[in-house]
Amino acid sequence: MAAAPSLFWWRKETHRGTPVVVKMENPNNWSMVELEGPSEDDFLNDGVSKGRNKNAKQLTWVLLLKAHRAAGCITSIAPATFFLASAVRRRLSAGRTDSEKAVKTSTRFYSCIKVFLWVSILLLGFELAAYYKGWDFGAPDLHLQYLYTLTNPFSVKGFFDSIYSRWVLIRVEYLAPPLQFLANACIYLFLIQSLDRLVLCLGCFWIRFKKIKPVPKQTLPDLESGDKDGFFPMVLVQIPMCNEKEVYQQSIGAVCSLNWPKSKILIQVLDDSDDPITQLLIEDEVRKWKNDGVNIVYRHRVIRTGYKAGNLKSAMSCSYVKDYEFVAIFDADFQPNPDFLRKTVPHFKDNEELGLVQARWSFVNRDENLLTRLQHVNLAFHFEVEQQVNGIFLNFFGFNGTAGVWRIKALEDSGGWLERTTVEDMDIAVRAHLHGWKMIFLNDVECQCELPESYEAYRKQQHRWHSGPMQLFRLCLPDIIKSKISIWKKANMIFLFFLLRKLILPFYSFTLFCIILPMTMFVPEATLPAWVVCYIPATMSFLNILPSPKSFPFLVPYLLFENTMSVTKFNAMISGLFQLGSAYEWVVTKKSGRSSEGDLVSLIEPKETQQGPDPEKQVEQIKQKKPKKHNRIYTKELMLAFLLLTASARSLLSAQGIHFYFLLFQGLSFLLVGFDLIGEQIAT
Repeated sequence: MAAAPSLFWWRKETHRGTPVVVKMENPNNWSMVELEGPSEDDFLNDGVSKGRNKNAKQLTWVLLLKAHRAAGCITSIAPATFFLASAVRRRLSAGRTDSEKAVKTSTRFYSCIKVFLWVSILLLGFELAAYYKGWDFGAPDLHLQYLYTLTNPFSVKGFFDSIYSRWVLIRVEYLAPPLQFLANACIYLFLIQSLDRLVLCLGCFWIRFKKIKPVPKQTLPDLESGDKDGFFPMVLVQIPMCNEKEVYQQSIGAVCSLNWPKSKILIQVLDDSDDPITQLLIEDEVRKWKNDGVNIVYRHRVIRTGYKAGNLKSAMSCSYVKDYEFVAIFDADFQPNPDFLRKTVPHFKDNEELGLVQARWSFVNRDENLLTRLQHVNLAFHFEVEQQVNGIFLNFFGFNGTAGVWRIKALEDSGGWLERTTVEDMDIAVRAHLHGWKMIFLNDVECQCELPESYEAYRKQQHRWHSGPMQLFRLCLPDIIKSKISIWKKANMIFLFFLLRKLILPFYSFTLFCIILPMTMFVPEATLPAWVVCYIPATMSFLNILPSPKSFPFLVPYLLFENTMSVTKFNAMISGLFQLGSAYEWVVTKKSGRSSEGDLVSLIEPKETQQGPDPEKQVEQIKQKKPKKHNRIYTKELMLAFLLLTASARSLLSAQGIHFYFLLFQGLSFLLVGFDLIGEQIAT
């Protein structure tokens, strides 16, 4: 009995528990304060002391409050679902679809998808009936106990069993072989493109590891020091714009603030606007800066042909252009820093083979919504990996059309601006490379701009960006073959620059994941391995997101959204390759003017000699007449959404886990995009 007191030693210390103070104003607003750390013995045996009973009651209250909060989170799912359903109902009631301006060839192409959708729904019902009749199988092989219906013509079979066995034979003999061949071809293309991405990432890693970067041969002196021995050539700055009333002020203001000798710079505002009010506002803005002593001119074309290429070509035909050695180009939503020319122009010093210096883009609205975040992931990889690696190791990349400085001699030697495609920037870069001119990409020199905030604007931009390269490939392929550049440079331009990155990428992405994968659910004899469906795409998305590490939480949405955009990119690629009507469409990307939301009236000075309506009254009319916003319903994306969701339901019958989840989430991604639930609304 001597050891008995030691067994109950904790009874003497009635305050060894964990005092907890719970403050509660209402069930949704409470807090807990722990006054003393818990002891291991507090949770042993039975609670006899008064203190332990008190702590148990307090912990019970805390657990109840946490359960209440968890229940609140669960109940919030219902309002969220109701809100989503309401948004979908509003989209349907609006009645606006993307088929109003559809091209016939595109409609015919996607009508095939519509037919396949209805066939897949019928097949799903057929497969469900077969499943409940006993035809239980796992992909890709049928269950052995039911093979007698295929091999034994004398076996007793019901009507449904007879039809289904014939359908299985048709699948095995006629449908599965060509489908598997096409799937294998896409897999090989997928692996080649993935290898190209991996090599680009390794090149980017090597550049960072070795700290390789283009360095100018001479650093410009400070302009305020009075030292005039620096390299200050004559620079022409061009701002092409068309109906850019949201962003014209910020662009003109940023360019007029460039730190360069006033006698060595001329700014051309190239206005292609067909809106009289916009013309009036831009011309008045130019006059204001001209009165402040800036060397700036306003040009407006009467005959607006050739879109941006025609605008730039017209500006270069001015007689005074011969006095300038370089030309810097900025689109209407771009805002260069004051030291932009001082960081780019010195690279031309004593480098007569250099034709282009390209700066990187940065975005003022990258965190505006999910759409802009996903665009930033894609463009960050394009600039930091693709263009930087190609610029360092090949001295060639596609000109981005803005935020770059050209040697005018290189433009003239390459044939100048041509109006034959919708990607005049890539066109001039390819021709300059064929004529032996080199290019430099500066990853550490940034120029701010805007990302499209609505899916409609982004969709039209991507259509132009992916149809134009195919137009250009058709036109310049003979010139590439006949050029005097080395064979490996020709191979790089044909097979890597055009075929692999501009044609194969949208082809296999759309065909493999949006067509072949759902078809294999209804023809299980043709298969796609799990590493093709999940692991390789996830790895490539991980590599794509490395240049923007803050975007890692958006890894899965980025993967799904890129597959969703493959519909638009594939359609654009086909249009450009076969010269269809939509390949020649040029739609100016809508801007929101995120960094120029000041009052327009305060920035416009009244003009005494101005003929026509008063600018202040015109601006007041613009402010009072606010554009209405609406959303569209994208029928092509919705058709593919229902197709993928139907295929995901079919995949459950064969117990394909990864395939089911991929099809399910990819179908939901198409559904969200189809109802325009990503990005901002469209202003009209």
